[in-house]
Amino acid sequence: MQDIHEKALQIKMVIFDVDGVLTDGSLFLGDDGQEYKAFHSKDGHGMVTLQKHGVTIGIITGRTSQVVKKRMESLGIQHVYQGQKDKLPAYEQLKQELELSDEQIAYVGDDVVDLPVMTRVGLAIAVQDAHSLTKEHAHWITPSNGGRGAAREVCEMLLQAQGTLQQAFDYYLA
Repeated sequence: MQDIHEKALQIKMVIFDVDGVLTDGSLFLGDDGQEYKAFHSKDGHGMVTLQKHGVTIGIITGRTSQVVKKRMESLGIQHVYQGQKDKLPAYEQLKQELELSDEQIAYVGDDVVDLPVMTRVGLAIAVQDAHSLTKEHAHWITPSNGGRGAAREVCEMLLQAQGTLQQAFDYYLA
């Protein structure tokens, strides 16, 4: 765990996949073709808190969905890349735009399509119910499944490592 703590100290940005990470991976499609997703409210609160404490959040997802756009806008997340079947070009663009090194970036994924990015970042994280190969290449695996609080666990782990978790909680106890 010490190695994870040292990696987490360096993180300036965390990038999340959506389907299977911020959701449980279920896709609900209406008769009209409209796509619906369920997001965990605690994940959203963790992401907002992490941003308040200086860690930028990005999204790189293979699918394109209006609901993702709306959810990320509601969380104040500005770096959203949808429709990225190959996630590596979006990762490289984001890294260059924000002038970050691989070691300063964490990535949270759940499937083999996430591996090209996960094998480059300073802190690769898999959700508990990720594909076995994805878990094999992760530095840390969340206790919870995707869409079930895993993103909140990532946020709190980073806040803890960077010494700002108690400050984040104290805000609510004042």
